Amino acid sequence: MEKYSQFRDRGSGIAPFFPVSSTPAGIYLPVHIFLFLVKLPFLIAISTTYFLFLQWFPLGSLFKKAILWMILGIPGIWWIDLQIDGVKKGSLAKKHEGHVPEPGNVIASSFTSPIDSLYLAAIFDPIFTVSYPHTRQVQCISLFGAIFRALAKPQEYPPKGAKMTDLRTLVAEHPTRVIVVFPECTTTNGRGIMPFSPSLLTTPSQTKIFPISLRYTPPDVTTPIPGQYWAFMWNLLSQHSHCIRVRIAEVVYNNSKSTDAAGERKDRYLSNFMDTLGEDSTTTSSSETLASMNDQSVELSPEEKRVLDKVGEALARLGRVKRVGLTLRDKVAFVQAWSKRK
Repeated sequence: MEKYSQFRDRGSGIAPFFPVSSTPAGIYLPVHIFLFLVKLPFLIAISTTYFLFLQWFPLGSLFKKAILWMILGIPGIWWIDLQIDGVKKGSLAKKHEGHVPEPGNVIASSFTSPIDSLYLAAIFDPIFTVSYPHTRQVQCISLFGAIFRALAKPQEYPPKGAKMTDLRTLVAEHPTRVIVVFPECTTTNGRGIMPFSPSLLTTPSQTKIFPISLRYTPPDVTTPIPGQYWAFMWNLLSQHSHCIRVRIAEVVYNNSKSTDAAGERKDRYLSNFMDTLGEDSTTTSSSETLASMNDQSVELSPEEKRVLDKVGEALARLGRVKRVGLTLRDKVAFVQAWSKRK
């Protein structure tokens, strides 16, 4: 692993992109194979039925959540260890108001596994978004897209033809939904918190931002390496059960003044420019233009940095990890190096 030393955080030595090794099965390998073979058909059948058919029918939020819990239950995700800042254990039912995300709020979630999106959908029925490191705008995606995003290659810029918006617009257009943001922009192994995208800075000042940390036991269901579909399925289905450790921090507000300043004007220009490009297919694509205009990091004011730092520190504290300086560009370089290891 010495040749990958450049992908360790210089300050802490943490390597957030390395895959987590599974515990050797040993003499229990036949049991793991049996569990995998029994669970796999049920997972495929119910997941396929839901994502191809049922999700498009007006069945109601509760019915859809019940199916998602069935999908979570098949691999043995039974145990949810939930703790909320400011709420004592045993008093959640009475004192949860204002301490958990509600419609019109924004969730800033850690991003380590496809299970992240599935669990959040089963609890909050949110709108999922994709953030990028060089823009304040986000791209809306479906639950299916969010799940496979955790197994996809990291992207520094939006794909061609991507329809971009911002959190301010999403909150205004969907006041009855929770908005989920993965501010790290890519998955890690859960051992560090990467620098954030500036997308959270478009959240309205009165909107609550809830940092939520999700960690797993055993931790080998994390997917820092893209394309590891079968490895993830094996780790997920060959175990008898999994535990999710859910931690919800106190509310953070975007009290920076940037939402009315240069950042907003730049994103409004980008949105208008993208609309114009959409009408003329012979012009350079909107995502290409965005990439060329954002080759350098987005400039942040001290107030903006404090907002992102507060959310980042909350996620690090909840996950009992440290913040690292490695960026999405480092993740791209790591994936390229890792793919050539053989």
